[in-house]
Amino acid sequence: MIGATIERGVATLTLRRAAKRNAMTPELLACLVTSIGQVSSGARAIVLAGEGTVFCAGFDLSLCREHPDGSVMRALLSGLSDVIVALRDQPRPVVMAAHGAAIAGGCALLGAADFVITNDDAKIGYPVARLGVSPAVSAPYLRLLVGDGAARERLLDSRLISGREAAGIGLATQSLASAADVGPAAQATARALANTPVEAISATRAWLHEVEGLGDAPWRALRASLALTGEEEERRMLPKAWTTRPTDSPN
Repeated sequence: MIGATIERGVATLTLRRAAKRNAMTPELLACLVTSIGQVSSGARAIVLAGEGTVFCAGFDLSLCREHPDGSVMRALLSGLSDVIVALRDQPRPVVMAAHGAAIAGGCALLGAADFVITNDDAKIGYPVARLGVSPAVSAPYLRLLVGDGAARERLLDSRLISGREAAGIGLATQSLASAADVGPAAQATARALANTPVEAISATRAWLHEVEGLGDAPWRALRASLALTGEEEERRMLPKAWTTRPTDSPN
């Protein structure tokens, strides 16, 4: 589910569910947390990428079909939070190669990055409230990237925006004309970071996180999202995910 390589000081972690648009499962998220821990000590920078035509289309919501009690959704939300915390807590700079789409949980991953590279016509956003799912788990990190006003808009508005728009509001660092250029650009950014004195970069990154002062906000945000799982509205709205057109689907 997760590919891991280290070359020239750059660890590349790759989501490998291309047939499912790299939709996340509890197992994939747990594997990603493990992989982050395994590569962080041997790398000077980390790239997170996805196989196939998109970076990540969010949760594999089809797994929730047989579990209306919300147990799978809780595992997905908790696993996503664990991944973001793991990426932010490890000492190396993180670059996201978010080509094609970064939707719902896939978009939430961007909050763990120091640099986000995407493409102009990528689809990016949090279209989950319409399914009775709260994207609150993303809020502490999103507001750091785009500010309170833009974060409020993105979390409450289910509309997907383009990669170009994402770069315009600070959700992405750079948006390129072609999705094919995203991976190479992310690798080039990571190599430049890997060639910077490692202790200086790690200390600076740690201090930036201290200045951000998130405290227990990530835990409280996760708790807000978990509070809705298995409730009547989610049970009623979530089946729409299984009939939504692929270009609009949050999973």
